[in-house]
Amino acid sequence: MPSPVTPSPPPLLVGCAAGFSGDRTDAAGPVVDTLIARLASGPAGQRAFLIFETLAERTLALAQLRRRADPDSGYEPLLDAMLRPVLARCLAHGIRIVSNFGAANPRAAARHIARMAVELQQPPPCIAVVEGDDLSSPEQRALLREQLGAQLDGLRIVSANAYIGAEPIAAALDAGAQIVVCGRVADPSLTVGPAMSHFGWRADDWTVLGRATMAGHLLECGAQVCGGYFADPGFKDVPGLANVGFPIAEIENDGRCTIGKADNSGGLVTEATVKEQLLYEVHEPAAYLTPDVVADIADAEVELLGADRVRLSGVRGHARPTHYKVNVCHEGGWLAEGEISYAGPRAEARARLAADVLRSRLVGLSLRVDLIGSLSIFGDDAGRALAELPDAGHRDVRLRVAATHADRAEAERLGREVTALYTCGPAGGGGVRTTLTPRLSTLSCLLPRKAVPVRFEIVSGGNLP
Repeated sequence: MPSPVTPSPPPLLVGCAAGFSGDRTDAAGPVVDTLIARLASGPAGQRAFLIFETLAERTLALAQLRRRADPDSGYEPLLDAMLRPVLARCLAHGIRIVSNFGAANPRAAARHIARMAVELQQPPPCIAVVEGDDLSSPEQRALLREQLGAQLDGLRIVSANAYIGAEPIAAALDAGAQIVVCGRVADPSLTVGPAMSHFGWRADDWTVLGRATMAGHLLECGAQVCGGYFADPGFKDVPGLANVGFPIAEIENDGRCTIGKADNSGGLVTEATVKEQLLYEVHEPAAYLTPDVVADIADAEVELLGADRVRLSGVRGHARPTHYKVNVCHEGGWLAEGEISYAGPRAEARARLAADVLRSRLVGLSLRVDLIGSLSIFGDDAGRALAELPDAGHRDVRLRVAATHADRAEAERLGREVTALYTCGPAGGGGVRTTLTPRLSTLSCLLPRKAVPVRFEIVSGGNLP
């Protein structure tokens, strides 16, 4: 008798509830409501995941600074506001949660989630933390020096993290984790890990990994693919932008996906929104490098299946890179900024004169000058555009001046001089605002995969070390 054919697992549902740290905290509710409804009407064995993507290079460095000040901090500051409203419903309906909101302190984030579950009178969830991205040990710092050499001399390093991939996420889910808390994993890996676990894909099945990676790429920026970053009134109109929906992907066993959005929400998902997000931050369409796979969208196709449903196909995958990308963030001195407004006749001329006064008095500082309302977005740090373009006679101009310096005292001079423009002239300046901000700078390099030992650990409820 022929062997029975094992049926393919049903499609996987992955909803995204955050595209960056600071995203809307009410996004998760409609996504979870939609996932629950689709699970109820879907085939037996269907599973759903909720992902939160909340990291960037600077966000991670800032998280590390918060952890220095408070060892119990260093994770996503909005974790409670994002997760608490939906945690009980996710646990009750078997919706698993995967996120990089662990940032610089995944274990502290896991402890917080465990406490949150107790406060919500939920059984202690099975939580996993993924680790290995933090390269702060002396041995790993030595490896970084081998790659970056003298560039590290004299730097005060804030954070050093590798972009790790989906394998430890999948392994944690296979081990029973209901919630997986990561630090710096690559954004698409938040989707690839659940897909690997659900479908049982091998870590070298490049085609399906490439397809799932691009599904994750469509999800990772939250509402962008649902019309958020797409909207341009009169040219690319998006309905209900104030209540823009967040995306949900339906991923099939072969890795192909259909992108939609939360029910009863604004925005739209069309061929155009998907194409824009598909190309977002992709330098080489045939070779989009991630820790899991090199995705290839050179022959990708999008097809509108119905209202707010777009299918992505034609994605290929190639063998993953042999190295991890590493970002090293370090203290970069101080950023000083000052603003003052001028209005009425000859306002632009007075703003330009104020800038000349500041240049004369702030010898030793290289100033960036913007005339907001006349020339700012298309300006340049060297001031060439400002010098070449004549006074356009604008009557509503806000002068912004900025400078960076390694010495705080030197940077502070800028704020004092902008404030002095109140009475030292030119005429009519007002609304002064000054800030002084610690500056972070970044170096990047590659490390062999074997030099970055990734791992996960399951911890149950509040019993975290």
